[in-house]
Amino acid sequence: MTKSQSKSPDASVRRKIDSLRRELLDHDYRYYVLAEPIISDEEYDRKMRELQTLEEKYPHYSSTASPTQRVGGEPTKTFPPVEHVVPMLSLANTYSEPDILDFDRRVRDLLKGAPYRYVCELKFD
Repeated sequence: MTKSQSKSPDASVRRKIDSLRRELLDHDYRYYVLAEPIISDEEYDRKMRELQTLEEKYPHYSSTASPTQRVGGEPTKTFPPVEHVVPMLSLANTYSEPDILDFDRRVRDLLKGAPYRYVCELKFD
């Protein structure tokens, strides 16, 4: 690889994608296997969104091994499994009231006036 190739914007994007993938896989392991996360859920989600954006913009760098293509990792054996009374249908994260209000607006639009209700459970990390 020549110096001009290694400094190209495309090479820089590839390095950023690879770096985010490695970092997120490490955080997945710390969270799901060790049950010892070192960053907040919000910071993890920000990094995941950044990776998703890059992969969408540069689809030629897509990979089935990317953290964006799978859910979590091997769950910890520390806690017993729990069956949810109502199936979990949405795993989207929100960190602000406007995000929650926008989610509700999309639900209302999708259901076109049909009655609905939310079931929420605390998430324990």
